[in-house]
Amino acid sequence: MTGSFGWRVTAVAAVLTIAGSLLPVDADEHEHTYADREEVVLWMNTVGPYHNRQETYKYFSLPFCAGSKKTISHYHETLGEALQGVELEFSGLDIKFKDEVMQTTYCEVELDKAKRDAFVYAIKNHYWYQMYIDDLPIWGIVGEADENGEDHYLWTYKKLEIGFNGNRIVDVNLTSEGKVKLMPNTRIAMSYSVKWKKSDVKFEDRFDKYLDPSFFQHRIHWFSIFNSFMMVIFLVGLVSMILMRTLRKDYARYSKEEEMDDMDRDLGDEYGWKQVHGDVFRPSSHPLIFSSLIGSGCQIFSVSLIVIIVAMVEDLYTERGSMLSTAIFVYAATSPVNGYFGGSLYAKQGGRRWIKQIMNGCPVPPGVWYCWAELHILTGSAALSSGRSLMRSF
Repeated sequence: MTGSFGWRVTAVAAVLTIAGSLLPVDADEHEHTYADREEVVLWMNTVGPYHNRQETYKYFSLPFCAGSKKTISHYHETLGEALQGVELEFSGLDIKFKDEVMQTTYCEVELDKAKRDAFVYAIKNHYWYQMYIDDLPIWGIVGEADENGEDHYLWTYKKLEIGFNGNRIVDVNLTSEGKVKLMPNTRIAMSYSVKWKKSDVKFEDRFDKYLDPSFFQHRIHWFSIFNSFMMVIFLVGLVSMILMRTLRKDYARYSKEEEMDDMDRDLGDEYGWKQVHGDVFRPSSHPLIFSSLIGSGCQIFSVSLIVIIVAMVEDLYTERGSMLSTAIFVYAATSPVNGYFGGSLYAKQGGRRWIKQIMNGCPVPPGVWYCWAELHILTGSAALSSGRSLMRSF
């Protein structure tokens, strides 16, 4: 009876699994596939001076206005985005897959003196903004000044041209038009348009245009890299040869001294490796802290090596915060490396409080990083930027 019941449960589970697989699945930017007339989200990211890429602010920190569409069907924020302070904001523009939009006014800015001064300051400092469509970055300039620097103009028309290949978005271009002079107590209409075009670019190759493929095509770069690599190998080999010759001479002299009697050995001067090996291998005065730092260093080295290998195999740059998310998960997975190397070194130095050693070794890297990040924010270098405090990220 029990076997028959178990067989029935298995059969029902199989039927439900097959039925679930036959149900239609919503496509979105998470899967990077879209159905016709499906919603495509334009995310507004940051704005900041072109000549200082690290100084970024929220897009709507400038008195831009958003579109009339206030709700979206999906939103996500990864762990890496949260820790990096990425806060994407919905633009409010109504964009649908393969649905072209003629030039349409989506909002108006009531330009008083304060808003005009904010735009003028941004234009004087060459502010530019960043947007995302289907994880593809887009950049645009806020505005420009005339040759004399007296009049300032704001770009009010976002002309989007989106390339698609099948049911995937493979290319996005932005053209800024509609230059309007900034004058107080006026209304500025912000508009946009969307044009869709077929593209032969494969989905896997859509980030190629953001890379610099011509970097390794110049011989001067190959020669510089090869020259630096050979110089490092030469210096390491030279130092290794000097050390090996010195140690070989010391060991040969020590073997001769073993044949001498105690009187002659005491009269001879003790120098070389024998004189310093006791200081080199002496136990640490703080074995708990020393072993914790060594274990943390081994773990950080392992994390760096694994992340580099993963970045070579997978295109981590195609997803926002994916590099940091990968590093966090790899760091958690390589915790035994910290415990093994730190604990073994602590045991070799005669330590017995191994539980305390493990508790000290685990928080060292994130604790140091957290203190540095908080100090970086408190000193003011990122107080006004979009990078948030780590405690406020969750």
